Amino acid sequence: MNKAILNPEVQEFLRNNLKTTAAELALSGSAFPAISASELAQQLTGLQKAEKKLPTWFKKTQIYYPAKLNLEQTSSEITAKFKASLVKGETLIDLTGGLGIDDFYFAQIFKEVIHCELNAELSEIAAHNLKQLGRENISFRNEDSIAFLKNTDQKFDCIYVDPARRDNAGGKVFRLADCLPNIPENLDLLFRKSDTILIKTSPLLDLQAGISELKCVVKIYIIAVHNEVKELLWLLKKGDNSETKIKTLNFTKKGIEEFEGIFKKPAAEVEYSLPKKYLYEPNAAIMKSGFFTEIASHTQTSKLHPNSHLYTSENKNSFPGRKFKILDIEEYKPGLIKKKFKNLKANITTRNFPESVDVLRKKFKIKDGGKIYLFFTTNINNQKIVLVCEKF
Repeated sequence: MNKAILNPEVQEFLRNNLKTTAAELALSGSAFPAISASELAQQLTGLQKAEKKLPTWFKKTQIYYPAKLNLEQTSSEITAKFKASLVKGETLIDLTGGLGIDDFYFAQIFKEVIHCELNAELSEIAAHNLKQLGRENISFRNEDSIAFLKNTDQKFDCIYVDPARRDNAGGKVFRLADCLPNIPENLDLLFRKSDTILIKTSPLLDLQAGISELKCVVKIYIIAVHNEVKELLWLLKKGDNSETKIKTLNFTKKGIEEFEGIFKKPAAEVEYSLPKKYLYEPNAAIMKSGFFTEIASHTQTSKLHPNSHLYTSENKNSFPGRKFKILDIEEYKPGLIKKKFKNLKANITTRNFPESVDVLRKKFKIKDGGKIYLFFTTNINNQKIVLVCEKF
């Protein structure tokens, strides 16, 4: 950690070059003798990423940013604030503290937070930044958190962990047993130290696989931000073998879209229908959950096809996802489609359709964008159709 970066003139320089790319800054060299061009570029990249992902960090001067990979792997403030609402107590230990975004919010709930981080520089950076942000109830340990748990007599109200999802060669891994620390292997130890465990994992982790690797999973939270699944949160309670619940959340500019159900509960009855007046597309968190029949029953909508995952209704319904008014329905006849949609400006989505968006756009010369939405899909009669829609 090069503390010369924290000098006011350096901080002002970075702010003044916020619209410059890191590559341009690195090539132009450094005007500060104690700071290399690559170090400046790293700070600029961090500042640029923080503007949207970490606005509290961005607004504060004297913040030091780590390497790009560490920033990409950290929680956003939106997700960090939410996960802090899930647990409570006096003491929490974070086994993989990283940049400390989650601990900033945990420290608002818990009297004491312990931040463990193997990477010495990252531990130092987190300690510096959280002090700048006024968090005085966080202690920092630059050591192996599993070893620390084995050697301490202390028990905690909650253990939080975000296992590293890369192997020794830097490749991505997704099974919990392949991550570091190995949670399934150390689960008994964790339950000896706390009755509550909160685990953050990759959004790509299969839900059934995660439940099979863990014990006492009472709830899984599927967290999406602006319709992109960012993380899965697994809440474990010692000795609780009740059914696993799943809650989906999609944080949007208009609010939070929420839905909840029970994992692998027998599927509800679902009605299938030809397109009616309105069309609905589930958000990404719903798609990850697999609650395709449950959402139809809950929202009183009909599915277009068992494999299409598009829904329809005669009246405007509340729905966790994108909502459209159907303007027209076309049978998928390439000659007719080419004639009708040539040079049209429209957004294209495919669901249960044999051709990709790129192929369709090129094939029918449809420009990207605009207020019209085209859904290429299959109806209940197994006919290929195109739904012409506008958002409502």
